This record gives sequence, structure tokens and C-alpha cells, in this order.
Amino acid sequence: MKIESIHSQRINLPQIQLIAVWAAEKPENRNELWKLLYSPERQISVNVLWVLTHLPKSEHEWLLSKQNELIDTLLQETDTSKKRMLLHILREQEYDMESLRTDFLDWCLTNINSENEPYAIRAFSIHLAFRMCRHYPELLAELQQHLTMLTLQTLSPGLISARRHTFNAIKKTLSKNFDPSDPYFYAESS
Repeated sequence: MKIESIHSQRINLPQIQLIAVWAAEKPENRNELWKLLYSPERQISVNVLWVLTHLPKSEHEWLLSKQNELIDTLLQETDTSKKRMLLHILREQEYDMESLRTDFLDWCLTNINSENEPYAIRAFSIHLAFRMCRHYPELLAELQQHLTMLTLQTLSPGLISARRHTFNAIKKTLSKNFDPSDPYFYAESS
């Protein structure tokens, strides 16, 4: 499969799914795909991110091993589509107390109230900020302040939903009826 030629043009969902299966077959395939993420051609890097969002669950551990690189890429990214897909991938990952990236947390908190960012990026930022803050009551308090400030803005239904679900999750967390290591905790609070 000549993966770069496929990625240099617009591709559709069936093609994305085929490439995702191909990438999951061998580590060499994943590595070849990963290198293309940093292509100077926008279409190639967007397509690669789209494939990464469709990798099978068996590849989540591999993506988790790339977490810091994904975060570094996100923090430098200016393209809205790429940021949205990077956030989608990062939302599926866990964040340990020991390896909390404060630069990433700050980025998420800043984007929650940034009216310059699209609603989807802001909603992803809310979810990710909670995933990182849930181990620390003082960070949860800061997140609550950011969410409270959102009431001063016009919000999309998605942003309203993310805010409401996160407030509920914070309430559960602070009531101590939770296990912060449970990867399904946030989903159950929805």
C-alpha cells in the first residue's frame, strides 16, 4: 500500500477505515502513518489524524504511548480541523496524577472561555480539563470557576451539555463517591 499517495488527496470514511485496519496490522505500518502526521502538506496530516481517530481499540495503548507527542503537536497547532481531531484522540486517553502536563491543562482552561475558538474545541477542552483536574480538589475548584464564567457567553447546545455534565462530574468527585482511576467514571456521570 502506498500510503502517502492515498493521503495526498481527499479520502472518504471507507478509505479511512481500510487504512486504520492496515495501520493496526503491523508496528511498521503505524510508524509509517505516524511519520506522515508531520507532513508539511495539510491534506496529508489531516487525513492521518482522521485515520488515527478511527484506529481500533487494540491500538489505544500505542496512541497512549504517543500522548506527549500528540499534546506537543496540539499546543503548536493553529489549524482548527487538526486541533479538533487531536483533542478527540486525547479525550480517549487517561491522565495520571504523576504525569499531569500543566502546559496542556493551562491550554485547555484557557480555551474553555475563548470565544475565538470553535465550540467543539471548547467542549473538548472542558472534558479534558476535567480528566486532568479530577485528582486535585484545588484544580477542580479552578475548573468550576472557568465553567461559571461561561454563563456570561452565548453557548451552543454542545457547550451547554459539556458544561452541565462536567459540573455533575465535579459534584460527584467532590462528594467522594468516586474512584478517580475508573476510566468510565466520567461517562457514567453524563
